[in-house]
Amino acid sequence: MAHDDTSNPLANEALTPLPASQRVFGWHDHASLWFSLGVGLLVMQIGAYLVPAVGTRDAAIAIALGSCLGAALLAWTARLGCESGLASAGLMHATYGSAFARLPVLLNIVQLVGWTTFELVIMREGTQAIGQSVAGPWLGSAWGGVAATLLWGAVLLALLAGSMVKLVRRFVSRFGLPLVVLSLLWLSWQFATQLHAKGFDAFWSRPGDGSMGMFGALDLVIAMPVSWLPLVADYARHGKRSAGGLGSAFSGTWIGYALANIWCYALGVMVVSVAEPGTSLVTALLLAQGGLVALGLILIDELDNAYGDVYSGSVSTHSLLPRWSVKRWGLLLAALCIALALVLPMHTLEPFLLLLSSVFVPLYGVILGRLGGGRAVAPAGARPKVDLAAALIWIAGIAAYHALAKWAPQFGSALPTLALTFVLAWLSRPKPAAAGAASALAQSRG
Repeated sequence: MAHDDTSNPLANEALTPLPASQRVFGWHDHASLWFSLGVGLLVMQIGAYLVPAVGTRDAAIAIALGSCLGAALLAWTARLGCESGLASAGLMHATYGSAFARLPVLLNIVQLVGWTTFELVIMREGTQAIGQSVAGPWLGSAWGGVAATLLWGAVLLALLAGSMVKLVRRFVSRFGLPLVVLSLLWLSWQFATQLHAKGFDAFWSRPGDGSMGMFGALDLVIAMPVSWLPLVADYARHGKRSAGGLGSAFSGTWIGYALANIWCYALGVMVVSVAEPGTSLVTALLLAQGGLVALGLILIDELDNAYGDVYSGSVSTHSLLPRWSVKRWGLLLAALCIALALVLPMHTLEPFLLLLSSVFVPLYGVILGRLGGGRAVAPAGARPKVDLAAALIWIAGIAAYHALAKWAPQFGSALPTLALTFVLAWLSRPKPAAAGAASALAQSRG
């Protein structure tokens, strides 16, 4: 595949629009990919966390509304990637300028390395839980954890050695998606049956303890789709640009991710509502009839989350250092993540990862405000090195996000920050005439 071509080591594939010959994703590919990426144990765990805080009814409202809004932001960004053919790093360059964009690109790489490492830890712990129930206590030991980490790491490296496009079209769409849907259907049936036995009315009317408001719950739900914003264009740029192609990137991403997000959050709500107090999510899933097989399939699906993170990390790293191909950077970053998963106390790093993720809410508020209105992306030669207005709006958005979290947590942080940065970026867009003049000047200098 040309995407992994190393014949021209200095060609910056991440900052160059993908040619039409390499755009092969249709609606089914977009929907399958983002449904698969939307399924995860972490999503279920957050769903389980919502119910004690806000109650079942408010949790259901927050899950439905937050998933639809968050997936819409993903879909909008997917449309930008499909329209422009640019990777996420290319969209950052087009918005913030070729020099300043290196900062958010670098932060994105750090974030993606962290999340890939965290996904390996989640898969390791799930494997250890399954192994203990089947093979005895050895797999739960430290050496068992090392073996599980190396096993998943080896599979991740094998996937990265191949083609991303072929992985999505030949495995995720044809085999991975049906298997994970069957797993979710089976687990949903098991826990819905238990809920019915305990009384659905009592489940639905369960109150929260007041530790979180509705906007805070909405913020927490939106956090998951927003965390994928820096990755979506890396895949959407492979969408076909034929008639209906742009719409398929938008609708496929939106429907696929929203369905998966709602389903996994709802499953987490059901699990916590029937499990004994103090029981972990993984243990509760294992105790369900057929839970061992279903959890195993979900863990396999969790692998594509790790793959998605490290692949996008390699695209972003290639944008900074194009001498190495995307594939080579992917293998190197995966090896780094495996090493980090073996030595770092990842659960203590969750607050750091979430803090780092918060910078991408205002970052993409600015990108959508500048590029999301259908205006053509300026060619590389017509962009300034630093778009000062865009950079200042982003920095102000980060400050607003944390100020809201500290002094007005009842209103949430994500939605107000997105709205603020989007409006400011929209109002400060360069005039089309000025953009045209800049393009002509760049061409004359070239």
